[in-house]
Amino acid sequence: MVNARSIFFLLYALLGLCTAGFSQNQPGKELHIKKATGAIILDGIINEPDWQAADVADDWYTNYPVDTLRAPFQTEARFTFDDEFFYVSFVCFDDETPDIVNSLRRDFDYSLNDNVGFAVGPYNDKLNGFFFVITPAGVQMEGTVTGGGTGDDSYSTFWDNKWYSKVVRYEDKWIAELAIPFKSFRYKSNIREWNISMDRWELKRNRKTSWIRTPIQFVSASFPYGGQLVWDDPIPPAKTNISFIPYITANTSTDNEVEPVEQNTGFQAGFDAKIAITPSLNLDLTVNPDFSQVEVDDQIINLTRFEFQFPERRQFFLENSDLFDLAGFPGARPFFSRRIGLAADSSGLFQQVPIAYGARLSGSLSEKWRVNVLNMQTREEASIGLPAQNYTVAALQRNFWAQSNVTLSFVNKQSFGVEPEDSTKFFSDNVFREVQVGDRTELRPNTYNRVVSLDVEMSSKDTKWYHSSFIAKSFDDFNARENLSGLVFGSYSTRTVSIRSGFSFINEFFNAEAGFVPSIRVYPGQYSLFGNAAYQFFPKKESIIRMGPFFDFDHTYIPGGTNTDRSYGLGYQFEFNNASSLELSYNYVYQRLTNSFNLLDPDEFRGFMEGEEYNWNAASIEYRSNPRKRFFYQISSSYGGFYNGENFNLSGELAYRYQPFGNVALRFDFNDLRLPEAYGQEQLFLFGPRIDLTFTDEIFLTTYVQYNNVLNNINLNARFQWRYQPASDLFVVYTENYLPEDFGSKNRALVLKLTYWLNL
Repeated sequence: MVNARSIFFLLYALLGLCTAGFSQNQPGKELHIKKATGAIILDGIINEPDWQAADVADDWYTNYPVDTLRAPFQTEARFTFDDEFFYVSFVCFDDETPDIVNSLRRDFDYSLNDNVGFAVGPYNDKLNGFFFVITPAGVQMEGTVTGGGTGDDSYSTFWDNKWYSKVVRYEDKWIAELAIPFKSFRYKSNIREWNISMDRWELKRNRKTSWIRTPIQFVSASFPYGGQLVWDDPIPPAKTNISFIPYITANTSTDNEVEPVEQNTGFQAGFDAKIAITPSLNLDLTVNPDFSQVEVDDQIINLTRFEFQFPERRQFFLENSDLFDLAGFPGARPFFSRRIGLAADSSGLFQQVPIAYGARLSGSLSEKWRVNVLNMQTREEASIGLPAQNYTVAALQRNFWAQSNVTLSFVNKQSFGVEPEDSTKFFSDNVFREVQVGDRTELRPNTYNRVVSLDVEMSSKDTKWYHSSFIAKSFDDFNARENLSGLVFGSYSTRTVSIRSGFSFINEFFNAEAGFVPSIRVYPGQYSLFGNAAYQFFPKKESIIRMGPFFDFDHTYIPGGTNTDRSYGLGYQFEFNNASSLELSYNYVYQRLTNSFNLLDPDEFRGFMEGEEYNWNAASIEYRSNPRKRFFYQISSSYGGFYNGENFNLSGELAYRYQPFGNVALRFDFNDLRLPEAYGQEQLFLFGPRIDLTFTDEIFLTTYVQYNNVLNNINLNARFQWRYQPASDLFVVYTENYLPEDFGSKNRALVLKLTYWLNL
């Protein structure tokens, strides 16, 4: 017989379980921030009265590898502020297991370091903001958040700014204190609630935890799965915020590929400036900018008919760049910032085009409106046949509903000083255009190109549903019709199922010269149907976190309805508890060529001709090892048909971590092309050893060698950096290109650059 006492304890236990369930931190949870009444000292000891009185963000939950458990090692976060700084402290409870810190380099790889951090959305739009992350070794990383932080491409580390921190390691925890100047980021003092999200990545345990309980299929630091930072006291009003960043460079270069050998020395000076028009709206200026210190691009072996898109790395173009960069879709971007100031030479290597000046006004107009306006002027560059050109880009975004927006964009490219008789002087692509006049072909100047576009993005509050649509129209002197591009795309994601599908089109004469349209010279217009579906489940085996199959397809048609391309892929993915992963896939490809091209040497081998049809099958495997090991690697391989022959590919990266002073890596790509005799048989190599040394958290040396037998080139790039003050650097950069046969020098250059960040 059950007595009353037993019933009481049963009810009490059930009430406790319900209470525990409801006590979990849910999206939208409020965390209050109060103004400090005394000084906050960055010493890794949070004993100040203001820290003790602050709200505590605790009760963190795991997001990965499971999302059902309270974090075994808890984290506590506190916030306060004064008139100058926004303060954050983290208490990361731990044991004596050694921390994993890949290097001491700022803006580190998130996945390869133990770390803790937060993202803040001062516009309260659940879409845009900034993030700050720190490791147990005190290494900083900051950047911008777009699209709510719901995808890996939502986070950019190329935004750089001043802030201060102190980390102290104890036996049972490590404590980080951060002081971020209000001048460092954009905000509006009249918005009294900010989006806030926090997470902690324990690489040494392959575990991610977050303040707001987040399902495993979603990003733990995203704003939809974040809380609200409520300001109990008034936010400090903006003060005069002007940063002046002058630079000087000295350089010497030698070109051994011309007769006589050409040697040059030079001296250059310029500056950047950041002027806060309002607390949330910033004016960036640059005069005679120099980007010689920017890290070298990773070369690739491109066996497709399409142009490859390299990432933007130049600081000036990055803040609020999502309004430009994410317009359109990967097959038709109206604007691509690397079109400004960079151009490929005859060998396929990118050369700098001198920029005279530039200005950019960007930021938030209100809680619902954002703007980004850019104007850049380049100088004439005779060596690669480019005239002086001006680029004007403008984007205006309106947020609506919970996490949705509409963006109107305008892009204008204008060439100056181009006369009809200058076709030999200005020989770069798009400067002159072939025009049919009667029975003859003439070259006429192409002086301007404009694109107007409209983007709409809509997302459900829980981010399960997502939709985007896009329409763009180009304008120039040559094509008044068939100049549109567009997209309709949707996705649905749950814990176990992910479905994505879309339709896109690009008219024959759509032309975005300042954008990125990789198929511009491949198809006479196109429309595509594409999609993918994936299913994942979570087996009870301790060794496997999740696994499941996936399927994808892509069909492309040209006007008239001819199917020129179709592909199908079927595969299976595994994620293991030791942080490694495995992917197996099988693919079918069909192509009916709409243009002729040659994979190898056109002077020696027959090419693939327009109208020919090919189809093939290929299988591939990719394995990522446990990154917690000092030696870790990523290997992928594929084998199967390739046009009318076969190809075996082996690519990947081998890396060794010499913690915490840097790492050594070897990136490689090998293709064994076996085509019929007339088409050629070649082995294509690309490998690049990279040594990244971080002597301290202020002194870095990166040496990168890339051998590419497609370009018949060996490139050496050595980059020394001394960050002698926050956001102020001394760079010494040495670059040399060699002939692989005898290591004879093609050209070399040495650059010394000094920058200084001055707050006025």
